[in-house]
Amino acid sequence: MRRIFLGILFLFTFSLSYAQTYSIIDGRAIRFFKEAEELTLSRQYDQAIKKYQDAIDREASFLEAYVKMSQLLITQGKLEEAKSVAEAGKKRLAGKNATIKNVADFGWLFSNLYLKTGEFQKAYDEFKAVDSLFEEDFRNTIYYVDMKSKIDFLESQLGRSMSIEKEKLEDPLNEFQLQYFPVLTADGEQILFTKRDGTGNFDKEDIFTAFAEPDGSWNKPVSIAQTINSQYNEGTCSVTADGNILIYTSCDAPDSEGSCDLYIAYKVNGNWQRPTNMGKKVNSRSWDSQPSLSADGRILFFSSNRRGGYGGNDIWYSVRQNDGSWSDAKNLGNAVNTAKDEISPFMFFNNEILFFASDGHQGFGGMDIFLSRVKGGEFSSPENLGLPINDHLDQVALFITAQKDYAYFTELTSGENGNDRSLLYRFKFPESIYLGENLTVTGGKVFNSKTGEPIDATLSLVSLTNDSTLYQFKADGKTGDFMMLYPEKSISGLYVEKKGFLPKIYNVERDKLKNVKDLNVELVPVASGEEFVFENIFFDFDKYALKAESMSSLKRLVKFLQENPNVNILITGHTDNVGSPSYNQQLSLQRAKSVQEYLVKEGMHPARVLVEGKGDKEPVVPNNTAENQALNRRITVKVL
Repeated sequence: MRRIFLGILFLFTFSLSYAQTYSIIDGRAIRFFKEAEELTLSRQYDQAIKKYQDAIDREASFLEAYVKMSQLLITQGKLEEAKSVAEAGKKRLAGKNATIKNVADFGWLFSNLYLKTGEFQKAYDEFKAVDSLFEEDFRNTIYYVDMKSKIDFLESQLGRSMSIEKEKLEDPLNEFQLQYFPVLTADGEQILFTKRDGTGNFDKEDIFTAFAEPDGSWNKPVSIAQTINSQYNEGTCSVTADGNILIYTSCDAPDSEGSCDLYIAYKVNGNWQRPTNMGKKVNSRSWDSQPSLSADGRILFFSSNRRGGYGGNDIWYSVRQNDGSWSDAKNLGNAVNTAKDEISPFMFFNNEILFFASDGHQGFGGMDIFLSRVKGGEFSSPENLGLPINDHLDQVALFITAQKDYAYFTELTSGENGNDRSLLYRFKFPESIYLGENLTVTGGKVFNSKTGEPIDATLSLVSLTNDSTLYQFKADGKTGDFMMLYPEKSISGLYVEKKGFLPKIYNVERDKLKNVKDLNVELVPVASGEEFVFENIFFDFDKYALKAESMSSLKRLVKFLQENPNVNILITGHTDNVGSPSYNQQLSLQRAKSVQEYLVKEGMHPARVLVEGKGDKEPVVPNNTAENQALNRRITVKVL
């Protein structure tokens, strides 16, 4: 309100500098006008509008009164009335007493009015028509500079409007008066949203969920769990790609750190456990809300108006530590945050694009949706999503599916009884907005190879290029089910690990895991005589020095030996049949020794790590193709 009032005050004082020259000479009409200006300064807007109308009724050619009255109506949000008054006044510009200043005033008025009503081409044309008429002093004000920036932005956007078609989600969704902030799991099979029955003080928020039917419809939404929804408000939630970690907002709960806090809950063996407050490292005494988890739940983004930000609401983040705790929340920085408001973060499934709403970056009016791309570990300058995703109204949140096909959002409407409703919508996300390489969403089960029982193993997808973990998920201990996301062009390894079991290692590209819809992973209990192929160990042709791409697997073998201090292993090198048997036997032994040397360097006692070379004596497949030869070039690890 203060910002709006200051804008009105500026327009008022700007006109006062020209107070000695009016477009009319009727003293009584001028007196009405001056009384209206005084009422404006004391914020008595309705009375001021009446006085401006009195001035116009007294003298129909009083151009300044039309301008001031229209400006006040804009401030009150009465845009149609403002436009009617402005158009009536503009018709009087043909009068003999109209000046260049009057023409400039109406051009400025209509530029602002058209921006407010979303008529951007008209706003652009109106401003361009009168820009040269503005006084130099006016050009130096922040109001002109701000307007010029908006017009330049419009010039870059007009003519680039995308074609989107909004689609209201069908019944049984949207059955409540208010439902908002939709999020989905990566496979698109589950939707979660905040539900509220009304806007009264006793109408509480809860988290509801629905699941997709085989025909693509949704089943009836239900409360997410009795352990989650309570007598307090639960809303604005975020869930991991596999739907097993939930973070949501709750306000004024007994264990709250402030007005609204973030809470976390885990699904264990198919059931949601009781949530816990995320504590002082994440929450503050201020407003903390609107969480967004990265796909695998390792990074949390949220909005907060706590101290230490850049102004208003900022976007903050916290990182989940190896022990499951969360780091101290940090501000995302001024590439994203501004002196105004940044809210509703959403980290896309590839962990490389952050969507958020802001009125601090250049937009079309109100809150716009922006995206910032992660480049070299830093967030880049935000990009406005453009027309018609953004317009002159507030756009406060957007959720894009992992398949990049649909964007989900909430739209406010007015019901037949005059009560506001918020409904869930979606639209096909424009392909022109690049969201990175495609992701494949697949799943499977992890179970004990001896008993067939499910295992709550940890699955890590690791980039072999730089040993960075792309995604990390956990299999359900009750069913063994897991979900995994595979980037299209990544050279990666999948590591399936559980203490007490031999690790299972895959090369995603060679093993074509992206094409496997139901991957069954058998983990072998640690026991003497058990053996596994030590995948993703790389050597140059005819060399035995370990390549950098081997680090991911080597580190996990160190971890396995640390978790099983009583285990000794035999590392065996194997080759294909290219070359003489004696040469291959020596090369395979040297490669096994390279692995041994790494383990000893990392603190393993040499007696725990024995080596041998088998050369080409034990092929796993015939050496009749290049692909088979690659499979035979391997390192195996055997428990002694």
